[in-house]
Amino acid sequence: MSITVVGSIAFDDVVTQHKSVSNSLGGSALYFATAASIYAPVNMVGVVGDDFPMDDLSFLSERSVDLSGINIIEGGRTFRWGGEYELDMNKRKTTNLELNVFQDFDPKLSEKARTAPCVFLGNIEPSLQLKVFEQAEDPAFVAADTIECYLENSADLFRRVLSCIDLLFINDSEAQLFTGENNVISAAKALLADGPEYVIIKKGEHGSILVSNDSFFTVPAYPVEKVLDPTGAGDSYAGAVLGYLAREGRYDEATMRKAVVHGSIVGAALVEGFSLDTLKALTLESIDERFDCFKDMTRF
Repeated sequence: MSITVVGSIAFDDVVTQHKSVSNSLGGSALYFATAASIYAPVNMVGVVGDDFPMDDLSFLSERSVDLSGINIIEGGRTFRWGGEYELDMNKRKTTNLELNVFQDFDPKLSEKARTAPCVFLGNIEPSLQLKVFEQAEDPAFVAADTIECYLENSADLFRRVLSCIDLLFINDSEAQLFTGENNVISAAKALLADGPEYVIIKKGEHGSILVSNDSFFTVPAYPVEKVLDPTGAGDSYAGAVLGYLAREGRYDEATMRKAVVHGSIVGAALVEGFSLDTLKALTLESIDERFDCFKDMTRF
């Protein structure tokens, strides 16, 4: 099964305790597509300026990613984000934010993108997420991500998004902020009441939690000795989850649990390098090896 992803494509300037990188490839759609394409074909929808090096995405074309949905604005400048991480990699500050062509992003889905069985609504404005959903033609499974500013500024629209989707990715602080619940499980249950069948609460280095109305499943983060750059880890996690589900063609509880483990593995692999470096080198074989290690690590 194929996946359609709609989200940002960006240049990232990242500073960590280990290294500084400039003009690295980033954005939610790009991280997601790189991870998901390990498992299944992907239709990528986004917008860039004519300053974006499309040739640098040739590796995605080789991995069955359709790039025709990327709108290149002549004379425009690509979305740019800058961030600096503290010694504690869970803490960062945004040092630069230039929306540029992304500010007027108006996603249009091709027939191929509209008919994909699986759809991922990246962390774009809820109004745009709804616009994408309305263009999709009877998808089998729809997932969405979000960020704090949309929960605060577009709460009503976000509730409409919740009523349309099957799976929500959200971190623990965002879930508590939006629902007003102090406990993440209570927050997940409150989110489920608005429509989705599943909610995945992301807790960074402390793992993630999959919650449905009937079950609860928690996994630790895959252990990493040295975190170099966590930018895009959540998008890569989501890409692996949706990629695995699309490859299996099933969305039942057992498959969801395995998908979450794959998300943990791929998200952890991403932070071991900068930008897309480790994702580009990752294979199903290496993921399967880590999956076996994960089973040994969590068996008792």
